[in-house]
Amino acid sequence: MLLRIFAALLLMLFSVSAMAGSKPHVVILATGGTIAGEAPDNTQTTGYKAGALGVEALINAVPEAKKYADISGEQVANIGSENMTSDVTLRLSRRVNQLLARDDVNGVVITHGTDTLDETPYLLNLTVKSDKPVVFTAAMRPSTAISADGPMNLLEAVQIAASPSSRDRGVLMVMNDRIGSARFTRKTNTTALDTFKAPEQGYLGQIAGGRIYWENRIEKKHTKNSVFDDRNLKVLPQVVIIQGYQDDPAYMFDAAIEHHAQGIIYVGTGNGSASTRIEAAMRKAEKAGIIVVRSSRTGSGIVTMSDSLPGLAADSLSPDKARILLALALTKTHRPDTIQKYFHQY
Repeated sequence: MLLRIFAALLLMLFSVSAMAGSKPHVVILATGGTIAGEAPDNTQTTGYKAGALGVEALINAVPEAKKYADISGEQVANIGSENMTSDVTLRLSRRVNQLLARDDVNGVVITHGTDTLDETPYLLNLTVKSDKPVVFTAAMRPSTAISADGPMNLLEAVQIAASPSSRDRGVLMVMNDRIGSARFTRKTNTTALDTFKAPEQGYLGQIAGGRIYWENRIEKKHTKNSVFDDRNLKVLPQVVIIQGYQDDPAYMFDAAIEHHAQGIIYVGTGNGSASTRIEAAMRKAEKAGIIVVRSSRTGSGIVTMSDSLPGLAADSLSPDKARILLALALTKTHRPDTIQKYFHQY
């Protein structure tokens, strides 16, 4: 009897010790992009083939990541992000929700191309229903370049996804030692390594000397506090973006009406302003049942409501992020007052 009790105690102590020494489980979901790109010359940083490598090659290239987590990987897509479409991003969102609902998954890292990295993280910021870390990372130079930035970006993304301190911060974007919010971070340069920035709001944190430093939190609603749901969505409602400029033609709005767009993001000058010609086109689109939202081509600042201009205001969202929010909003309602509240809240 005493022997059995002693054996049970030993087993309990062994189990507790094993649990104490266990690492978080992070799943890497790969979608392609430059981080998985290859070029014939190791000095070639443009003109490469994006999405040439699979997820296992990415994982094997950074064995140091296993210091922070037990890692598994899945290939969701293998494309350049300029070819990303809402059916792929919604499938990605559903898979992230499935994984984070599991007790044995502590966080998710998503590798993605940089060209539309402004958009996919923000979609997941609105549709993921968990406070566990979701971290996007990417690269500006292909894996074959002598100065490839992908391996360090992936290592830091895993470190952040594995850290309990990363919970409930919304979907994150990690590149170049910086931690950004999916709500505010955007691409600002065609080729520079430090292209992803939040010019007005700033980064949430950074990594220095292998340590995570958090500086800010966002006040906008996200993830588990979001009203949006991806479970029954296969594609997003059609929302188009129309650019404003001197002599911009009103027939772009006619084309949106003809092709049955449900929403229009107008990229206005200054504070989302529009010429009298475009103002008339906006009103015509609204009469056709299309929700019009005014954003700005300036790159920063808040577009405010106007008593004289038609359309809703995009708040501080960039045009591409405003398109994502309007499309999701249209899955819930067509009431302009409710949609305007979404733009202020999210």
